[in-house]
Parts: sequence; structure tokens; C-alpha cells
Amino acid sequence: MNMVELIQKKKDGETLTREELVFFIRGVSDDTIPDYQTSALLMAICFQGLDKEETFALTDAMLASGDVIDLSALPGVKVDKHSTGGVGDKTSLIVAPLAAACGVTVAKMSGRGLGFSGGTIDKLEAIPGFRVQLSEEEFIAAVQTSGMAIIGQTADVAPADKKLYALRDVTATVDNVSLISASIMSKKLASGSQAIVLDVKCGSGAFMKTEKAARELGALMVEIGKNAGKTTVALITDMDQPLGRAVGNSLEVSEACETLQGNGPADIQELCLSLAGHMIFAGGKAQTPEEGKKMAEEALSSGAAFETLKRFVKAQGGDISVLSDPSGFKQALHSAPCIAKSDGYVSQIEADRIGLASQHLGAGRKTKDDSIDLSAGLVLEKKVGDPVKKGDTLAVLSADDPEKLKLGIQETGEAFVIGENRPEPRPLIHAVLS
Repeated sequence: MNMVELIQKKKDGETLTREELVFFIRGVSDDTIPDYQTSALLMAICFQGLDKEETFALTDAMLASGDVIDLSALPGVKVDKHSTGGVGDKTSLIVAPLAAACGVTVAKMSGRGLGFSGGTIDKLEAIPGFRVQLSEEEFIAAVQTSGMAIIGQTADVAPADKKLYALRDVTATVDNVSLISASIMSKKLASGSQAIVLDVKCGSGAFMKTEKAARELGALMVEIGKNAGKTTVALITDMDQPLGRAVGNSLEVSEACETLQGNGPADIQELCLSLAGHMIFAGGKAQTPEEGKKMAEEALSSGAAFETLKRFVKAQGGDISVLSDPSGFKQALHSAPCIAKSDGYVSQIEADRIGLASQHLGAGRKTKDDSIDLSAGLVLEKKVGDPVKKGDTLAVLSADDPEKLKLGIQETGEAFVIGENRPEPRPLIHAVLS
């Protein structure tokens, strides 16, 4: 067996065997296959595709390239949640406490952001003292203390994925649904949970721009999960405008805290309650997702979910005072509004451009090695459907660098589309695949 044969075989549209895919991933992991051959096979896969059995085998091989976290010491059904990401997506900070407050064990590994605003781990690092790197023993202990924990992905979990993604990122081979699914699900399966709830975004601010593409990705990930013996569900959700109002790391933590205290934007509260309902159902604490959602609503209104958030942050070394008083976060040196230039209604907010604005401000990364400003970002004062008059504030932006602030304001202004008529509202949840 050699790589030239595998590349030729896939280039000709033939099916790779499980043994051949194991050989490929083993060679990626131990560096016996050079990057140019790996890249050639990735490109052949992008042109010819993988069938379901190939995708299952690739995921299994990537999973086997590293460690699988053992969560058997924790009680009950362990439930994980993953979002494909978007602009203003702080759902994990809300959903995990909602589910944990209802008795679900949530032991979650999350990643950092690349492009747009930061990932969940970046947001958590905005909390002074918060530790995102824990040993496996500390991770288990943190979950036992507060019912949940969120840590950064370790180098030992699906290490082949890290090498493959680095090459995919620089060889235009990212956007293949099988490669995306295997990348996400190998890490989710390695995290050790028995059930997985997937939030697959679609729209201008998502990786999958259309509902059709998001459904294809969601359905394949659900099949991978079920093939691995995991209860798996995917919600196809809207990302055609930013989720909530805050975009930027510490700003999003503050909005998550406001939401858990009953004062959050309607869209993010509704989505998080639905996601939590599915987690509660998957964790065996409710008979249906709808009953789970009602339990989440009670955990929200009673304050139990916010108390769970505080226990979780304290268990991982964070300063819980900022959860109630956001002035304790690092504050940006400069802020300024983006002003409306005409009357009408907000007919569109191009989420990808708002994400780019946050990146200009310093809240996101252009490359994985970039540092980010945890205080930078923006808060939307208007959302799609809101009436606007010339001179109204569309958003308030903040950054340490005045030049970055100017770039952010310009990009934000171009993201807002003002029309004469109020647009029809888009559904927040397009579909549930289970």
C-alpha cells in the first residue's frame, strides 16, 4: 500500500477501503506521508467526494489517532453540544448552564476562533483568572463540582485532525462536507460524551451559506454520531444576521450573563432554550425536547442556570464578580457609534461583514497564531426589522486602536442595509434532524 496508489485511486473516482484510510491517517499522524501527498489526496477527495462508508472510516481513523476522554466517573448520560460557529454565537455559555441546572452532565471541549470573533475558549479567557487548560483529573473534578465544565481541546484528542486542517486551510480543501464532518465528529467522539447536540448554522455569517448545504452537513454528522453509537441530533439554525447584539469576547460573556438573568436578546434566549431542551431530552431528564425546553425555561426564570454558571466559572478559577458587574472586564480605550445615513427599516445586516468588522477591531484572528483583544467588539443597537431614522445609532464599537475603530465603523456601516419596507422575519430554527 502506498500513497501514490491511493491518490490515483481517488482521482479516478474509486472507493477507498477502511484499511487504506487507516494507512493514510496513520501516515499523517507519524509524519511518514509528506505534506504534498496528503494535499494531493485531499484535493482528490474534494473533486471526487467520499461516500458514507468512507466518511465513517475516515472519522474512525482520525478518532483513533489520539486519546478518548474517559467520562465513566461522572454520573448519568453525558451530553456534548457543538456549534459550527457564527457571528455573536455565545450559545455554549448559556446552553451548558441551562442543561446542567436541569441535571444534565455537560463535559465539553471547545476550540478557539479563527476569523471573525473568538471561539468559546477565547470568550472564557476574557474572564479574569479562568483556566481553560485542565488535566483530565481536574476536568472530571470540575464537572463533579458544578455539573459542567468547558476546557480547550488538548493536543492528544484527534491530533491527525490538527495536521489535516492546517493543510486544508492553505490548499483550498476546507469546504468538503465529508472532511468537515470527519473533522468535527472525530473530536466530539473523542470527548467521551454519550449524546451530542449539533447547532449547524446557515446564512451569510456561517460557513454553510445555504440551508441546503447546512442540512447536508447536519445529516451526515448525525449519521456519523449514530454509527458510533451516540445519540445525535442537529438543529439547522439561522446565521443571516448576528446572533444577539454583542460581537466580541468579553462583550459576549456579558450578554450571556444578561441572558441567564432573563435580560438577554429574544433571539439568543429562544435559540438557547431550544438547544438546552434537546440536551435535557438527550440526557434522559425529559420525555421530549419540548418538555426539556420547559425545564430550561424554569431554570432560567428561577436563577438556577445563572447560579450554575457562577459555580462553573469559580470551579475553573475565574473571577465570578464580572458575571454580575461587567465593569470588571478589561475595557477598550476607545469607542464610537456607527450612524445611520437614511430613514427606513433595517432590511439586512450582513453577518459576515459584521464579523469582519469585529476582526478589524481586534476581536478575531486572521491566522491561528494572531493574538486578539478580548475587550474589542461591537454591540448592535438595531436588528433586522427595526425602524431607523437618519442619525440613529446602528451599533457602538470599541477598540484600543483608533485606526482599527475607523475600519470597524466603515465595515459595520456597509453591513447594514436600510430599505423602505419592513422585511418578513426569518425563522430562527429551520429544521431538526434526528
